[in-house]
Amino acid sequence: MKITDMTLYKVPPRWLFLKIDTDDGITGWGEPVIEGRADTVRAAVEEFRANLIGRDPSRIEDLWQEMYRTGFYRGGPEVMSAIAGIDQALWDIKGKALGAPVYELLGGACRDRLKVYRWIGGDRPSDVAAAAKEALAQGYAAVKMNATEEMHYIDSYGKIDQVLSRVAAIRDAVGMRLDIAVDFHGRVHKSMAKVLARALDEYRLMFIEEPVLSQNNEALREIARATTTPIATGERMFSRWEFKNLLADGYVDIIQPDLSHAGGISECKKIAAMAEAFDVAVAPHCPLGPIALAACIQLDICTPNVFIQEQSLGIHYNKGSELLDYLKDKSIYRYDGGFIEAKTGPGLGIEIDEAYVKQAAKDAPTWKNPVWRNFDGTIAEW
Repeated sequence: MKITDMTLYKVPPRWLFLKIDTDDGITGWGEPVIEGRADTVRAAVEEFRANLIGRDPSRIEDLWQEMYRTGFYRGGPEVMSAIAGIDQALWDIKGKALGAPVYELLGGACRDRLKVYRWIGGDRPSDVAAAAKEALAQGYAAVKMNATEEMHYIDSYGKIDQVLSRVAAIRDAVGMRLDIAVDFHGRVHKSMAKVLARALDEYRLMFIEEPVLSQNNEALREIARATTTPIATGERMFSRWEFKNLLADGYVDIIQPDLSHAGGISECKKIAAMAEAFDVAVAPHCPLGPIALAACIQLDICTPNVFIQEQSLGIHYNKGSELLDYLKDKSIYRYDGGFIEAKTGPGLGIEIDEAYVKQAAKDAPTWKNPVWRNFDGTIAEW
């Protein structure tokens, strides 16, 4: 079997899909994207075309190594996202060729079902109590919300109190029936992150996420001393080499590699194995589309230290387009009691509606994240 073509589709709300064709008629799909830089990642994927056309798609590890190691300058979000989407598509092809789900090719299932969570509250968190009740009624057992809006290096305790009041409102509304994660989103600098992390302890959270940007992971040492809540990070880390020091330092409880950013299924399986050796859990990052989620689920089913999966149904980014829109079988992402069952279909286990993809790609917007500023006019982290 040989790779014959690669086709990219930028689609709403902010995704990039990749289709890889072969001379056997088997096609594979991947989702290589950096949210807000889809066109840059598209160019990076195209640069790998010469490495892939005419090659055997079953040699996934060899192709991965070639794409990564033969560039003198390597890594970074755009290049690793390009490799990630290609890797997903290659695994999809291999699974379809062998008639097996990808997780069977990675050692087989180690669980029967997978816990998932949904987002509530939006980019500027609001109405979280009502949204938590809705999530509970929908059968979810866990939710995640953004913590803050803009937060300066040193900011007011009024903003801290606003976060606490929102979390308290959820606890008042649903008690302990929902697990709650609070995402600092890298918006909070070290000094305020320590204050907020300590103040949130009383609400017995599932985890706090990205209390500081990954470029400032050394600050996790101080934040870990300020809280007993598990600390999660890693969505903006792109290879096992970036996770190496984070795990060795010992101040993280949950890592969150993104299978569309951190080198795909191949690399994230290795990152998860590294984490297992340090007794660290995995909760893959995935506020993305149907192919990225399918790749995550394949990894999750065969990876014992995964404990929960992010997914984007109902997320605030998806206005006007949902991940189900791009699937022929829209029941594939059905959650029962906050869990999804292991899928038995070959490859990534989903069937993309290519006609819908082509139509959606005709009017795809160029999504960019908002630019936020602090009260004094300086740029704030979004």
